[in-house]
Order: sequence, then structure tokens, then C-alpha cells
Amino acid sequence: MGKDNRTREGSGSFLQTLRGISARSIIHFIENGYARLKALVEKSRHTYYRMVVMEADSFQEVGSYKLSLMSFYVLVSSVLVALTLVVTCIIIFTPIKRYIPGYGGNGGDRQVWELTDQVESLERKLQAQQVYTDNFRKLLVGDVQTTDQVPAETIKIPDSLLNVNASQEDAELRAAVANGKVTSGAADAGTQEVGMKKIEESTRDGKLEQMFLLAPVKGQVSMGFAPNKKHLGVDIVAPRNTVVMATADGFVISSDWTLETGNTIGVQHANNVVSFYKHNAVLLKKAGDRVKAGEAIAIIGNTGEQSSGPHLHFELWKNGRAVNPQEYIGF
Repeated sequence: MGKDNRTREGSGSFLQTLRGISARSIIHFIENGYARLKALVEKSRHTYYRMVVMEADSFQEVGSYKLSLMSFYVLVSSVLVALTLVVTCIIIFTPIKRYIPGYGGNGGDRQVWELTDQVESLERKLQAQQVYTDNFRKLLVGDVQTTDQVPAETIKIPDSLLNVNASQEDAELRAAVANGKVTSGAADAGTQEVGMKKIEESTRDGKLEQMFLLAPVKGQVSMGFAPNKKHLGVDIVAPRNTVVMATADGFVISSDWTLETGNTIGVQHANNVVSFYKHNAVLLKKAGDRVKAGEAIAIIGNTGEQSSGPHLHFELWKNGRAVNPQEYIGF
């Protein structure tokens, strides 16, 4: 109760004070404030100060500047306004506005997302190109697995697949032979016809045995196919300046020099067959050229660290695996 009484008494005295202040006194207070402000402005305009710059050791006067409070105020205000304008222009006309939260807008965010997507796409392409380059380098230097090094896959046939019914044509042929209606010669002809169909199918599948391959050079084979020694081709010794020919039609996919194999050229043929010609003295074709079987593509030589004399190192690849060229080509 005592606290409430004191609060009421204080508010009552404040109201009495406000009532005691008349409009005339308020006007008189405003006029006095304006007069003081005007006097201060006049004093600042007509009161001057001298700023002297002297050397610290000799106290020799270097410069003297006459300033007033008004001129100092105008100078500081001008500097602040100019600085504000410069900062505003930088924010408006430069990309720095994107770093101000809420100022860049959705357009800036969209550009950032587009740039991020482009960077990710370039990273994926770079990784794919790196994988392709590594695999192609392994083909050039022979750092790959061959057919002899890859374990053969055994396919287990379920018992349900062993009991396969003969076709209707086979059953009719067997019945005709048993009844004497068809002679053995006719049966052999039918068998030969089936065999010819299998040969045609194997040719369409791109069997390497069905391809006609030319010898790149005629000479003596000094070292044969030895996958266990990482020798994935054959070395053919021939006289200097012997022309190296393409073993089949195709396109040149590589024509370059490496430290190990020297001047090397690779040709992509049909049915996923690739041939490599290494240690050449001169390369006559460049990547992307189309070549015919028997066309000159290089000159035999002795380039690269893995060469010990003029010869051609010839490799033949099928489905990404090295094969023995002597099984398909007579040198």
C-alpha cells in the first residue's frame, strides 16, 4: 500500500509540473536554443585556426594551413559523401553484390548452380578421359592381361538342360535314313549344309580365324609370343628401310612416340581387332587416317628403350586381349 501511495504522489507532482509550464515558456526556450545555435554557427564561420606542420628535429615549418570549424566540417562531410558514393558504385556495378545476403537475388544463385553443374560435368569427362588414357597406355606398353593369363570360366550346365528334345527336321531326317528313304550321301549333304550355316554364323560374329590378315613385313621371327615374359607380340627382323604394311583395312587410332616402344602406330580393324606396330624409324600415317590392307604405314627401325636392333614388334589384339599373331599370319 505504501508503494502505491508513493507512485500516485510522484505522478501527481509530474502532472502539476507540466501544468505549470506555459506555452510562453516553451516558445522562449525554443528561441534561446535557436539563438545559441546561430551564435555557434557564426563563431565557427568567423573563427579561424592555423594548422602548422613542422619537422620533428629542427622545428622548421613545412606547411601552414588556415582552417575554420565550418570549412573543416564541410571537408569531412565531403569525404564521407564521396566514400559512400564509391562504396555504393562498387556494390552495384561489381559482382561483389552476390556476397551480400539478399542482394544478389535468385539470378545470382541460378548462375552459381549452373557453374557448379558445368564444373561437375567437366570433372566427370576428365575422369572418363583419364580412364581411357590409362587403358590405352597399357595397350601400348603391354601392361595388360592376355588370354593365357585369364583363367578359363567353367560353365556348369544344369541337368534339366541335358535332356533336350531334337528338332522336327532332325527327327524327320533320322526317320528317313532309318527307313531307307534317304541315302547316306544325302544325309552327309544335309550335315554339310548345317556346317556351312555354322561357318557363316561364325563369320558374322567376327571370328579372327575367318579374317584375311597380311604379314606387315616379311622376315625372320626372332622372338615369339610370350605372355609370361610380358612379350605380347612377335619380333620380326628385316633389313633397314623395309616398309611396314597394314595387316588389314582400318583406321589409325594412334600414331605417336613413347619412351619404351619408340615410334608406334595402332590401327583399328573390323570385328574389334587392333594391331600395333612398334619400334619404327618413321611413321607414315597419323591418327584418324584410313588405311587399306597392304598399305605402307611406317618404316622399320630401332627406336625406344625396349629395342636392341632394327626389327618390327607386331601385336594383334582381339576384344581387348592380346593373341598370338603367328596363329593367324604367316611371316
